[in-house]
Amino acid sequence: MVINEGPLKAIGVDFLREHNSHLHHTNDYNNLSLIVRRGEGFQLKLTFSRELKDQDKITIQLRIGENPKQSTGTLLSLNARAGQEINRWRATISQTNGKQCLIVVTSPADAIVGKYQLSVKTGPNIYQPEKSFFYVLFNPWCKADSVFMPGDAERAEYVLNDTGCIYVGSTKNVQGRPWNFGQFEEDVLDCCMYLLDKSQIKQNVRKDPVVIARSMSALVNANDDAGVLFGNWSGRYAGGTSPLAWTGSAPILQQYYKNKRTVNFGQCWVFSGVLTTVMRCLGIPSRSVSNFASAHDTEENLKVDIYLNEKSEKIEELTTDSIWNFHVWNEAWMKRPDLPKGFDGWQAIDATPQEQSQGIYQCGPCPVTAIKKGEVYLPHDSKFVFAEVNADRVFWLVKNVDGEMKYDKLREDTKVIGKSISTKAVGQDTREDITLQYKFPEDSPEERKAVQTACSYLNSTNLGVCEIKPPSEPLKANLQLGMEGETTLWPGNPIDLNIVVKNESAGAWTVDLTACCQMESYIGKVEASLANIKQTVQTEGKTVIQIPLRIAPETYIKTMMAVEDELLVKINIIAEIRETNEKLTEELTLTFQYPPLRVEMPETAKINEDFKCAFVFKNTLSIPLENCKLHVEGLGFFRMETFDQGDVAPGDIFKSKIICTPRKTGIKKIVAKLNSTQVKGITVEKLITITG
Repeated sequence: MVINEGPLKAIGVDFLREHNSHLHHTNDYNNLSLIVRRGEGFQLKLTFSRELKDQDKITIQLRIGENPKQSTGTLLSLNARAGQEINRWRATISQTNGKQCLIVVTSPADAIVGKYQLSVKTGPNIYQPEKSFFYVLFNPWCKADSVFMPGDAERAEYVLNDTGCIYVGSTKNVQGRPWNFGQFEEDVLDCCMYLLDKSQIKQNVRKDPVVIARSMSALVNANDDAGVLFGNWSGRYAGGTSPLAWTGSAPILQQYYKNKRTVNFGQCWVFSGVLTTVMRCLGIPSRSVSNFASAHDTEENLKVDIYLNEKSEKIEELTTDSIWNFHVWNEAWMKRPDLPKGFDGWQAIDATPQEQSQGIYQCGPCPVTAIKKGEVYLPHDSKFVFAEVNADRVFWLVKNVDGEMKYDKLREDTKVIGKSISTKAVGQDTREDITLQYKFPEDSPEERKAVQTACSYLNSTNLGVCEIKPPSEPLKANLQLGMEGETTLWPGNPIDLNIVVKNESAGAWTVDLTACCQMESYIGKVEASLANIKQTVQTEGKTVIQIPLRIAPETYIKTMMAVEDELLVKINIIAEIRETNEKLTEELTLTFQYPPLRVEMPETAKINEDFKCAFVFKNTLSIPLENCKLHVEGLGFFRMETFDQGDVAPGDIFKSKIICTPRKTGIKKIVAKLNSTQVKGITVEKLITITG
């Protein structure tokens, strides 16, 4: 007698997460669901109510989005028995064993990126596992994927590395600031999926890295769409976290995902760090890039106009353009089939809200090769990025003459914008200078041609007037302005400098000299005027004239205490030569230096075994540091924590300890940051090797 075993029913699906995630380079994600990369196969182990027969039909059903449809490629039914292709997705039975079978599901290299739901259909029966979701990401390992990146070392850096360094400071004082990207941390992937949904990009367009990169540049800032971070450059951060307190992206994205509310506050390096995290998490190779002496050209005329009054002070209300000491944006790696040939590779994108693009605060992706050649007709925002690295700086002297404002052009600099463009080197904690990827060497024929090309597009679209001038004649008086003395300042010490006039012609000149010393934020916002000099000097018989500039510490310390940003000192000098009617100007920058913060911990530790980590700081300054807060983060050890250290008197030492329990093997990094009322942004990082 033949027993009717009844219709076939699926009763279990094993996503074989460990096996698949290893093959798909996704085993670092702190997420219990299966995560795969498009263009590669992954295995499923199915368990049924009875043994399989040849005539049994097995269909794998995949859905993505709220209203999946076959017509949009968001609803897929894959006949595993026939191995047929639907939208170049395929499911194939690779092995059967009694009541179980292995099925290989292969996605196309341009599959929609996102969170899919899986079910198994056998005849009239549909089985949906309890945890039925899996994620599909971009695949830089797949040659057919538009984000394919050749080179294991490059993929390890730009996709898999969850720590890094963002460069800050000034042209002559570039400093690395450790940053934990944390793209594999808990809830970060789900936050990225939430952002994709929030972007309202249609599901079938979520396969295009160009569209996703542009959308994420908009959503990481909060200006239009209640995105992740609220930008704040006021120097006051009550009701949120100071931008200088963040040590990484994960706490920001976790807080945003948990509360579904914008996180306060960010500045450019924070926006860039978070955007790097989002892109790497989705599988798009990405890096943070810092540009020093970065132009913010509001008029799109490739000129940054700086207006000074008769005291050499910057006139804030007239100066709408600005030069940031540094600005940090991003690059994402992708092909550009939407553009003419030659524009694949690194694309500049920027989440810092500076100027609107198509009505919202977003920027890029713009090919770096287009910036270098001056081909600023290309989308997206190529004019703005070109100006950031290649604008001219123009100083104007504004005088009140008989009740009317008179504007005299003091100087036009063609070589000061876009310096030391920097990113972290592949596989090393060192700086890589990538300036030559953005621009040809200054004054080379290629560089002049790129500027002419850019100007031709600006003029043709009436976006501004951009002059190409031959090199100017040498100045008649041949004087040079400069500074001598200690250019690195220790908080609490006086500023003790000499402004220098060098007379290289040995001529006899009468020079009316004014100088102004001001404290500014890194974006060029004036916070205080510290000192003014007005003096007439005679150069006859002198090759060097020194004019002392002395500023007591109490003059600038009160401003450092009132503003929660890291400040620097700018000195503007104007020299008017009576005999020739020439006007010279010079701008000089001084930066503050701080005592070091040290991390004490072993070089190696074992997984799941505790070890101690201590943070040690000695106040070697001559002033007390008030309201000291220590922010620490260790990926794979602990989330960001803050220790309140109170006040630290001169000569005093504090030591904070934390017990760490590593959850993953490999080389891991701990980052610490110390802020106080007086000094901000003392950072340190330390590596430890975790063994099994």
